[in-house]
Amino acid sequence: MQNKSRKIISLNRKAKHDYIIEKSYEAGIELFGTEVKSIRQGNITLKDAYCMIDNGQIYLFNMHIKPYEHGNIFNRDPVRKRKLLLHKKEILNLHNVVKRQGYSIIPLSAYFAKSKVKIEIGLCRGKKLYDKRASIAARDANRQIERELKQKSNYY
Repeated sequence: MQNKSRKIISLNRKAKHDYIIEKSYEAGIELFGTEVKSIRQGNITLKDAYCMIDNGQIYLFNMHIKPYEHGNIFNRDPVRKRKLLLHKKEILNLHNVVKRQGYSIIPLSAYFAKSKVKIEIGLCRGKKLYDKRASIAARDANRQIERELKQKSNYY
């Protein structure tokens, strides 16, 4: 479901392996100029990032943005906490679900929507070890089926 005006910068592949994604939200992010320039070069990592809600605001932690090469004194800390921009009702809804039901808020991807940097965050529930094994087995089975179908189509 990628729009023409949506250019993906970074994906969090680990999130889809470690979590069951219940619902996803699009959030804006508060950045400084040198951070945006560095993101345009693709220097962003979402691997260990997570979100927390504090005083009615949602923040993104551990997202690494490599310092911009030509930024000198204007560069910021690469792993500082960054404020996400969501509607108040969405933040309250997320807070209630996380507080009561033990879900986590994990960033799934970073992308440009038109000229703005957006973060797709997911309301996630941690997978158990047997869930991970089942998803790996299903993926391998689908791969095997595709391989056999491709061989049969080449045979005929």
